[in-house]
Formats: sequence, structure tokens, C-alpha cells
Amino acid sequence: MARSSRSAPLRDADEPSDVEAHLYASISSALLAGKLAPGQQLVERELAAAFGCTRGALRKVLARLGFEGKLVLEPNRGAFVPSPSEDDIRAVYRARQVAEAGVMASLCGTLDATMRRRLSAHVRSEKKALREGRVDEAVRLAGQFHLLLTGQAGGAALVEALAQLVAKTELYKALFDPSKASMCAPDEHAQIIEALEAGDLAAALSTMRAHLAELEERVVQQARLRAGSDLKTVFADLANG
Repeated sequence: MARSSRSAPLRDADEPSDVEAHLYASISSALLAGKLAPGQQLVERELAAAFGCTRGALRKVLARLGFEGKLVLEPNRGAFVPSPSEDDIRAVYRARQVAEAGVMASLCGTLDATMRRRLSAHVRSEKKALREGRVDEAVRLAGQFHLLLTGQAGGAALVEALAQLVAKTELYKALFDPSKASMCAPDEHAQIIEALEAGDLAAALSTMRAHLAELEERVVQQARLRAGSDLKTVFADLANG
């Protein structure tokens, strides 16, 4: 028997926290896998029916995703997948450049053996996810690497601030350039670890900046191509009308 493409309904007996966790994971996964288009509306009625959940539980999850920058919440209209402009994309990547430069400076020459092992193990997990084709997991791990560094350099407030920037860049990549080629490269993460351990701030900054700049340009170029394709479709339809 063919398996239904709809999400498995959530049982009434499930704890609210379990329901919300399932909703959050499912919607986040769809976003990071590039399954939702920029500007697409997430209609509450349709989602509640698909998941077999209450609209109250769904709204809590949509609010959380909105706070994290993964969705845009518009009063009296609902939740939408972000549709960032080129300026929006560049601003977020530039903010990451500034924030992460401070992290590099703080950590340079201070990595202890425990943190070195933890970071290296994380990079191995990134490589494994890529080899096995688990793209959404690889994206999550790539972003987590930067948050691990930030957590070592500063407190919870700094991690929370960078987490929102990382979430946005992960989403932009998924929306406009979901190919493996544009992902954070584990080898570059390994180079950052080596430079920090060696106390080579110039190398750490250079690798980090080149790393983020390359991702930024790929996402921007793909966003331009998508915008151009949309215009061609519109005018082709008009010409054929």
C-alpha cells in the first residue's frame, strides 16, 4: 500500500510539548530542506488539518519560528516564508562577519584540549552527514559549529544573538541555493580550529571571512537568478496571452 504523503496525525493523548516539538521540527525541516518557496503562506487551517493538531498549538510554534526569523508573521494575514531582498541577505551576512570576528579574537590561542576535541568531533559529524546525504542535518550542524565557538567565547546573550543570524543565513541558503556545493565546508571549519589553536588570528579571521563571503555571494547570485526567472515567466505569459 502506498504511504500517504501527509504528515502523521498527532494523537489527542500527546502532551502539548510533544505536539509543539513535532510541529516545530517538521516545519523547520521543510524550511531548511528548501521545500517551501520565498513568500509562501503557511495557512493555519491547512497545517492543522495536515498534522491533526489544534490551531492553538500551531500558533505557538509559528510564533516561535517568527521570533527566530524563520517565518514572517503579518497581523491579520498569517505566517509567510521570508522573501528577503539582496540588501536583506547581505546585511545578515555582514552582521555575522562582525560578530564572528569578535569571537575569533576572543578565542585565539585559548582553546583547551577538551574544547579542541569537542570541536573536532563536531566537524567529523558534519562530514558524516554530508557523506550520507543528510543535507538538513548537515546544515544544522554547520550552523551549530559557529554557535559552539560563540558559546566558548561569550555568554548566553551572545549565543542567542548569533543564533538568530545563523538561523536566517541557513534559511536564505535553503530558499535560494539548497545545493551541497554552497554549504559550510567542514574542511574550512577544521582550518579555523587549527588557526585558533595555533594562536594565528590573521589565519582564523581570513578563513572565517572567506568562508562567509563565499556563502553570501552564492546565495545572492541564486536569488538574482530566481528573480530573473520569475520575471521571464511573467512576461512570457503576457506575450503568449
